[in-house]
Amino acid sequence: MLSQVVAGLGVLLALAAIAWLRRVTRRLEALTQSYWELRYDYTRLRSQLSRLDPEQAAEPDPPPVPPPSVSFVPLSTIRKKDR
Repeated sequence: MLSQVVAGLGVLLALAAIAWLRRVTRRLEALTQSYWELRYDYTRLRSQLSRLDPEQAAEPDPPPVPPPSVSFVPLSTIRKKDR
């Protein structure tokens, strides 16, 4: 009798988990759709703005970043010499 109750609760829990997962999946799909619509609108508005005022829409290039100075250090200079 106890095993049947545990099995029934397991089945109910599994069905509840499946229903919850479907709800979460639908919500994720809606968020993804909203994200891509927003990206599309942003790109469209940015292109409209650049057509209206091309000087203002053009962003200046960032200043070049100098490459990091990497120097070679041989391992023999790092190791302690015990001899």
